[in-house]
Amino acid sequence: MTVATRVGATLAEKILARASGKPRVTPGQIVTCNLDLVLMHDSSGPRRVESRLKELGAKVFDPSKVVLVSDHYVPATDAEAAEILALTRRWADNNQIAHFYDMQGICHVMLPQQGHLQPGMFAVGGDSHSPTGGAFGTFMVGIGATEMTGVLATGEIWIRVPHTYKLQFDGQLQDGCSAKDIMLMLCATLGMSNDYKVMEYCGSTIDAMNMYERMVLCNMSAELGAKTGIIAADKTTTDWIERTGKTPAEDALSWRSDADCTYEKTYQFDTSALAPMVAAPHSPQNSAPVDTYEPTRMHQAYIGACTGAKLSDLHMAARVLKGRKVAKGTRLLIAPASAKTTEAAAKDGTLATLTEAGAIMLPTGCGACAGMGAGAIANGENCISSTSRNFKGRMGSPNSNVYLASPYTVAASAVAGQICDPRELLKA
Repeated sequence: MTVATRVGATLAEKILARASGKPRVTPGQIVTCNLDLVLMHDSSGPRRVESRLKELGAKVFDPSKVVLVSDHYVPATDAEAAEILALTRRWADNNQIAHFYDMQGICHVMLPQQGHLQPGMFAVGGDSHSPTGGAFGTFMVGIGATEMTGVLATGEIWIRVPHTYKLQFDGQLQDGCSAKDIMLMLCATLGMSNDYKVMEYCGSTIDAMNMYERMVLCNMSAELGAKTGIIAADKTTTDWIERTGKTPAEDALSWRSDADCTYEKTYQFDTSALAPMVAAPHSPQNSAPVDTYEPTRMHQAYIGACTGAKLSDLHMAARVLKGRKVAKGTRLLIAPASAKTTEAAAKDGTLATLTEAGAIMLPTGCGACAGMGAGAIANGENCISSTSRNFKGRMGSPNSNVYLASPYTVAASAVAGQICDPRELLKA
């Protein structure tokens, strides 16, 4: 008689099993999970759920587990935006939301910056880039306003357990390459229709990354069409949590996939061979190495958003811009991802380097990434951006063109006035 051997579980399966109170879950199984954390912002938050909660006669299940951030409409540029922000502030006060960050940064940066994430947590966010939390070993997915109403009322949500893809990266990135280049390569290689999959990132390249870079990988899992992205916690993770003033969970380092777990697919990549990537309009999937592009004039270069304006991103840009000037006829706009990012960049001299090169500093917020506030582009204009999406009309006119790249490549292109390989400037 043959005895069946128990197969191990993936990190995602372990978290969903804990959240649903089950000893084990399997892909395809539908489970109801209790929420450890709920993230909302001004665009998809109170203005969408307030009336629905009133209609249901429901209250927020646990205000201490809700994080609310104003980032899309800040600072208000018209009366409509001002009213949305006023409603957001009233709702936070009326519902006693203790973790309300008003005009302090982009939600996907504020959450880890304030120490709200722990390995093994199950969380949802009212934004498609909520998988950013996966960089901390958290299972975090984006949901819509209707689901958010149910979550706020009950503190739980059902989910179909996803299959996991293992994406292993080994090798040292070339100078001038970053996590953004990895993600643009993946968009070109795997496409954007990896529906309802968990992307688990691992390997020596990931081990060597700081948390900011790991956040880029998980954030842009949304561009792959995945349910979420996730990275097992290590000392880099717990060191970050400690720097926020929080204590890592006792079992933080135990949240990882078993050696004998089953992945639906496994991919292996040599990152030492990766060149800086650029995505042509109008999709991240239109990505190719920077040196395959013909000289293309850039009217605007933009360094901003949750994907591309963290402190490490500003440091990348400053390395390229130091001692150089933005090309005549090109405007370089920079919107730091949080107030703390701006403060740190001011202290270490990064802001001075950026502004001396001719960069124009914008307020912290989602801004031009989502076609809101300052930074919109006009008919026929080309913009190269460190953001995550370049869909038609996203940053302004539907007759404009947005190219995606890393902060290195965006800064180099601002100096050249056209798409430029940052390696040329970094070695100069």
